[in-house]
Amino acid sequence: MSNIKIFLNGLIQENPTFVLFLGMCPTLATTTSAINGLSMGLATMAVLICTNFVISCIKNITPDMVHIPVYIVVIAAFVSILQMLMSAYAPQSINDALGIYIPLIVVNCIILGRAESFACKHTPVESIFDGLGIGLGFALALTLLGAVRELLGAGSIFGIHLLPETFNILMFILPPGAFLTLGYLVAIFNKIKKA
Repeated sequence: MSNIKIFLNGLIQENPTFVLFLGMCPTLATTTSAINGLSMGLATMAVLICTNFVISCIKNITPDMVHIPVYIVVIAAFVSILQMLMSAYAPQSINDALGIYIPLIVVNCIILGRAESFACKHTPVESIFDGLGIGLGFALALTLLGAVRELLGAGSIFGIHLLPETFNILMFILPPGAFLTLGYLVAIFNKIKKA
């Protein structure tokens, strides 16, 4: 399988949000705005690429009896590094919005699932492309979901006001709006994918 095919597979065929329905907790909780969705998606993508690479490198020296705990330790190490970097360099508003969801990347089923189903069976380079494709697919899905929710709920995208306040529908910023928006986006994604 070529690296480009591996990359595109994560964007379309195995999109974690619109096809596999993985990582729904951060998907629904952090996408109240486009910037929050983008930030969470990029954070998850960074951890996914790094863990896929390391797990692919150590797959032959990891005993089968302890491979899951080893994967979790590798993921936790990269999440800890990410959290420290975000605390030091990310804007405080993003740190506040993402809050507990950054440490929860450790148990995100997207990352552990890709480690188990792909990284432990492929080369490090292929694993990087898989992490990039799946991570970018997740980041784009979260950004799109956040942008739609922000536009309908607050009349803006990335903080730029596009609609007057009279058109804002508060429900889209609240949890029910996340489910409703996700449902419509999944339907649209599947319709486009079949065309």
